[in-house]
Amino acid sequence: MKRIAATALFLGAAALGACRQDLARAPDAAETGDRAATSAETPSSPPSPPSPHVSTRPDQADDRYPDLAPPVLTLEAERGVTGARNLLVSWARAIELEEFGQAWTLLSEQDRAKWTRQEWLRMFADLDRITVAVPEGTMQGAAGSLYYESPVTITATDHDGRPVRYEGEAVLRRVNDVEGATAAQLRWHFERLTLDWTH
Repeated sequence: MKRIAATALFLGAAALGACRQDLARAPDAAETGDRAATSAETPSSPPSPPSPHVSTRPDQADDRYPDLAPPVLTLEAERGVTGARNLLVSWARAIELEEFGQAWTLLSEQDRAKWTRQEWLRMFADLDRITVAVPEGTMQGAAGSLYYESPVTITATDHDGRPVRYEGEAVLRRVNDVEGATAAQLRWHFERLTLDWTH
């Protein structure tokens, strides 16, 4: 009888020890809940911002697609006629591609005051088949600056098919490498533009 009781006591103690080990290995219910709550409250990494893109509608006029800013030239190329033509041809191309807003931003501050952006856009509203001629101009220096002058002719047709023509002159300028000149002054920029409607 004593042997049976001792055996039963030993088996009970062994079972109790196994239960304690299982409890030690099992995570506390409250701890599990806390971990789940913490995981749910921790925000995931924010999505990456969309990569900058000029336009998603390349067929839409005046949407800054493509970017028609004048290409960056070497300092030597920028100094002469090549630099002046680089700016002037970029401006003409912007008008031909109906990127009138980009063409307007290339104008001088005085010309942007003469033609507000809306007035500039209205000049080309309802025009089709636009071409811009900017033939070779002349270079001259004066008072520490270089000036490049070129005639400008813009031809197109209106919505009724009638011819439209603007004529004028573009005057570009850059500082002639004088000491203390800023990078902006050393680049060619529009000094003034005249455009007159002829028919």
